[in-house]
Amino acid sequence: MADLEVWQYACIGLLFVWSGFVRSGLGFGGAVLTLPFLLILLNAPLVFLPIIAVHLLFFSALTIGLAKWEARRRREADQNTPADTVNWAFLRYALPLMLVPKLIGVAGVITLPADVVSAFIFALVSIYAVSYILNRPFRSGSRRVDALFMIIGGYVSGTSLVAAPLVVPVAASRVRREQLRDTLFVLWFILVGIKLAAFVISGVDLQWEHHLWLLPCAAVGHVLGLRFHRFTLRAETSMFFRVLGGGLLAVSLAGLARIFLGY
Repeated sequence: MADLEVWQYACIGLLFVWSGFVRSGLGFGGAVLTLPFLLILLNAPLVFLPIIAVHLLFFSALTIGLAKWEARRRREADQNTPADTVNWAFLRYALPLMLVPKLIGVAGVITLPADVVSAFIFALVSIYAVSYILNRPFRSGSRRVDALFMIIGGYVSGTSLVAAPLVVPVAASRVRREQLRDTLFVLWFILVGIKLAAFVISGVDLQWEHHLWLLPCAAVGHVLGLRFHRFTLRAETSMFFRVLGGGLLAVSLAGLARIFLGY
């Protein structure tokens, strides 16, 4: 990024503020809702992907740690308060389905053109998103369909950054909203950790010098996102699902724009 103009650096900093806000506010979408705009400024995915991956690992671990500490403190005052903000049962269900497809995707084994797969996913998830926005969330009603979504999500996670639109609807139907964000954070931590290890093995530059100024930018967005997340938890259930649906729809539209506009 050495040849960029000052205004481009400023835009990149603001986009990482946005990335931190979305990540901590919703628990997903920090990469997908940011990367298309970053690539307009500098069309070099391997410059930004390692930075985003490291940020996700750092802030997800920080958020989960703080959430567990707050949950224990609340439980001391009220024994009816759940002791954990992570739904480990869902992770035990999801990870066995996702890990092998994830490794296949990381290895670069392509069965269909990536844009075809992504476009199909984004179009499908747009339907889910609209149903959430209209407060009429629907479920597949089939364990096999849910499992298929998780398997495809694992593969797509290995090849790109669009697993959330497939995984989030399944998780939202199985996990209480108070646990949804932190459960997703643990899942992303594991999956992104595998992706980052692949970067290291492949010799990809992790851009450590740019973390010095982009990490504080993401931290500002992270704090704002935490406040937004608390607001959604206090809001009524219909409001929560509308926010969830709005996030999914924004992710899907950003992904479709990237595919059809070719950036």
